Amino acid sequence: MEFKAKQIADFIGGRVEGNEDAAVFTFAKIEEGKPGAISFLSNPKYTHYLYDTESTIVLVNDDLELEHEVKPTLIRVKNAYEAVAKLLQLYASMQPKKTGIDKLASISEKATIGKDVFIGAFAVIGDGAVIGDGAQIHAHTVIGDGVKIGDGSIIYPNVTIYQGCQLGKNVTIHAGSVIGADGFGFAPNVEGYDKIPQIGIVIIEDNVEIGANTCVDRSTMGATVIHKGVKLDNLIQVAHNVEIGENTVMSAQVGIAGSTKVGSWCMFGGQVGLAGHITIGDHVNLGAQSGVPGSIKENQTLIGTPPMEPKAYFKSQAIFRRLPEMYKELAELRKELDELKKK
Repeated sequence: MEFKAKQIADFIGGRVEGNEDAAVFTFAKIEEGKPGAISFLSNPKYTHYLYDTESTIVLVNDDLELEHEVKPTLIRVKNAYEAVAKLLQLYASMQPKKTGIDKLASISEKATIGKDVFIGAFAVIGDGAVIGDGAQIHAHTVIGDGVKIGDGSIIYPNVTIYQGCQLGKNVTIHAGSVIGADGFGFAPNVEGYDKIPQIGIVIIEDNVEIGANTCVDRSTMGATVIHKGVKLDNLIQVAHNVEIGENTVMSAQVGIAGSTKVGSWCMFGGQVGLAGHITIGDHVNLGAQSGVPGSIKENQTLIGTPPMEPKAYFKSQAIFRRLPEMYKELAELRKELDELKKK
């Protein structure tokens, strides 16, 4: 399908600079631009590509100042990254969705299946499960007994959702993820460890997206809760009885220990680790590989282990790199001091 610059600008609230009738039918990165493609420029590091790209249209920020003329038609917007996200969402929504139930799927007679649902080959739907209207359950996925999946949710291949878990509307869970496996609960005894039964569930609210091979454990009692709008990357571990606040986002390999509460609108970089039984306030940003042993108050940006303000962290790292040299100097000073004492 083809769209003209004027149509695109009207949709995203932008301003055309160039040919309003310039037409595109695909997307491309600005450095890989080609005729008929639309690209975007939001990172200043990529500005030089604007003058060589073959893309027909490029989305740019309003405040971009051109060094010289460019070939593509520009659409100026407040935020090019947000604008291209809006266009990609439109493009995705126009793609045909699968419907129908594959004859190789195994569906309990006690399950409730909504309208316009897709269930792929070798998917298993357990007793008492409820699948909402327009949901998509892809191949080899297992939906346990009593699981509830809201309207419009997409469960990709090889996902396992254990018994009793509840998913809201428009939830997306990518391939290989496990929702509702037992939390890591064992009581030591003289012979080893006694397993503590995990009798709770996982509740995932509306508009949550969970990346591939991420695990969200069921609670010991009550529920592990992922509130609405949360976005989790691939390979994340969420332990039992954790609660994650609305619209919080986490990059890959974050690990959250049991019973920790994370506030809303937080942002965690890759490989952040949180200890158990702590509270993270709203609007907390943690840099990659931060290790968090204790609670953090709201509205902070921190990095490191234990976390500290970025300016202090980078100063500390500069000193740390000089430690061998400083140690050598200290040893020499001690030697000189000892010689002075002897005199």
